[in-house]
Amino acid sequence: MVFAIALAIFLFDQITKWIVIHPLRLEDVGVIELLPFFDLRWVRNYGVSMGFLTAGTDLGRWLLVALTAGIALFVGIWAWKEKRRDDAIALAMVLGGALGNIVDRTRYGYVVDFADLHIGEWRPFLVFNVADAAITIGVLLLLVRALLTREGKSPNKKEA
Repeated sequence: MVFAIALAIFLFDQITKWIVIHPLRLEDVGVIELLPFFDLRWVRNYGVSMGFLTAGTDLGRWLLVALTAGIALFVGIWAWKEKRRDDAIALAMVLGGALGNIVDRTRYGYVVDFADLHIGEWRPFLVFNVADAAITIGVLLLLVRALLTREGKSPNKKEA
């Protein structure tokens, strides 16, 4: 089930990117205003989260591919061994998203971002894609679960 979820996220990410690249030709158009708070906006992302680790050279690009592939491998092994269903689903989201962005970086040299949520001119988020959203949601689910659950500890039990 975990790898089916990761595959579904990967495919959805790649299909949405194909749509904005080919039928919508977003790279040529630049911006398509859909709703007062949501646009499709063409962005080439040469870095990772929030512009960190920007790969400005071919060497940087392939080092970033290797780094993110290593992280994806780690997440995949963790997901495979994970016993908690909720954590496994969160890890599947991270894995599917990571693979989608790795394919972009390998194919194009950058990650295709296009989803632009905003309130007027205020943009609380960077332009993102389905893979980014899946990674973010998966990590947040893991953090919330880790912070809110304390296995083996009773709230009334005092430690010596």
